[in-house]
Amino acid sequence: MKVEGEERGYWRCSKKDFYPEESFQSFGSYRAALSQTCFRFKNRFVSRSDDENERFELRKQSENEMKRSLTWWDLVWFGFGSVIGAGIFVLTGQEAHEQAGPAIVLSYVVSGFSAMLSVFCYTEFAVEIPVAGGSFAYLRIELGDFAAFITAGNILLESIVGTAAVARAWTSYFATLLNRNPNALRIKTDLTSPGFDLLDPIAVVVIVAAATIASISTRKTSLINWIASAVNTLVIIFVIIAGFIHANTSNLTPFLPYGPEGVFRAAAVVYFAYGGFDSIATMAEETKNPSRDIPIGLLGSMSIITVIYCLMALSLSMMQKYTDIDPNAAYSVAFQSVGMKWGKYLVALGALKGMTTVLLVGALGQARYITHIARTHMIPPIFALVHPKTGTPINATLLVAIPSALIAFFSGLDVLASLLSISTLFIFTMMPIALLVRRYYAREVTPRTDLLKLIICILIVLASSMGTSAYWGMKVKGSWIGYTITIPFWFLGTFGIVFFVSQQRSPKVWGVPLVPWLPCLSIATNIFLMGSLGAQAFVRFGVCTLVMLLYYFLLGLHATFDMAHQQIVPRS
Repeated sequence: MKVEGEERGYWRCSKKDFYPEESFQSFGSYRAALSQTCFRFKNRFVSRSDDENERFELRKQSENEMKRSLTWWDLVWFGFGSVIGAGIFVLTGQEAHEQAGPAIVLSYVVSGFSAMLSVFCYTEFAVEIPVAGGSFAYLRIELGDFAAFITAGNILLESIVGTAAVARAWTSYFATLLNRNPNALRIKTDLTSPGFDLLDPIAVVVIVAAATIASISTRKTSLINWIASAVNTLVIIFVIIAGFIHANTSNLTPFLPYGPEGVFRAAAVVYFAYGGFDSIATMAEETKNPSRDIPIGLLGSMSIITVIYCLMALSLSMMQKYTDIDPNAAYSVAFQSVGMKWGKYLVALGALKGMTTVLLVGALGQARYITHIARTHMIPPIFALVHPKTGTPINATLLVAIPSALIAFFSGLDVLASLLSISTLFIFTMMPIALLVRRYYAREVTPRTDLLKLIICILIVLASSMGTSAYWGMKVKGSWIGYTITIPFWFLGTFGIVFFVSQQRSPKVWGVPLVPWLPCLSIATNIFLMGSLGAQAFVRFGVCTLVMLLYYFLLGLHATFDMAHQQIVPRS
């Protein structure tokens, strides 16, 4: 779909391609826009988009349509490719040794259950609003521009730093596969400070290769992902079978050496081995039959992945005593302990294949997020353009790939990447809130009293969930008094929605069952896991949020205000 007027080439770089809004055409107009910041913020805070605008009007900003070429089979394998990376190989041993012991399998059950609740919410939205924006588009419709912007900032930050971290890990595992030290393929330099002194050109090559493949064709990327994911799945199946063959059930005793606290602390960490499934929702615009294919792709892949993760955790726990598990190379050392020294190469191959597909599917999903964000002019609209021949958003792909490659080349990001976990949980907490608003509030239909009841009930659910998480974090041994207050309040808020707020909308095709119970439970589990991340993660989240707000009030707010009121200077 092209805009009216003269057809232009894809590659362009003028001021109006980046900032076509009236507010940025001169210093005087920008100063006038800044003087209206309070008015504009109030306007964007209370304004909401709608399904039709997100599905049809905003897509015109891309000038060309993305190609509908994906089926449920592609989405299932995209689910495998985006979720099963190195995390399962690294996090399982680390958390079994330090936090949960053999009960690490329960940690995967808890985190898998929480992830599935989020998957339900994503699925209903993706079926009814099949656009590239994923959670950004859904939140923009139900909670408005400001909530969507905070989400967009976290998505962009996660995309860039997460891609860099995975690429750095790819180099480490590739070196292991060659039977060398993990840093052997990096270049040591004394010109930079510690933490930035190991240059990684291989990580740059890997990022560029993934971005290039994703830019050429979504269909070809799907085929490559299918092959790589199939190989990775075979490796995982072998690891599970070999683990059970060499199992010793006495290693499961004691099952809860660190108590229930350890299980939930580990669950907060291993939860992120499930991360990436939201990429599937961003591909709805390229899916042939979204109402059928997306539920199968999302729910099918995540159900199978949860079972696989639990079996892998159980096999490791039975192969080796939790006190003997190596937190850095759990499966490799476990195979050596049962006489299968060559197993470490298989583990390295599986992790390498997994990270390859994570980068591939990540390049697809991240670019589609950014494409839709740019369609709203929250970031420059040049990143919304879809290439007429490939049917892919090349500019958006480059926006993630270039800074990711630069960061991956210079810096080791293990700590920073782990801190990004809170961004994922924040987004997953916003999604069930948006779903509750979608089901129980219809603009110009819902009575104001019902809206106030809904807001109060959601706030009670949020407050009680935060209270439960905070009380758990206080580690008051032997005392359950706090839970006797916070948990009943969660039930009070949820019952309040059931009995005092009328549901205004029913899903047209596929919907989350047991509403409001499952969305409210999703809110509680995500906030509970957020509370297990530690203070440092919240400090990072606060600092990054302040930076995002600075950008929003200086640029994003005024661009989206002009876009909403069509104060756009035509591109010449």
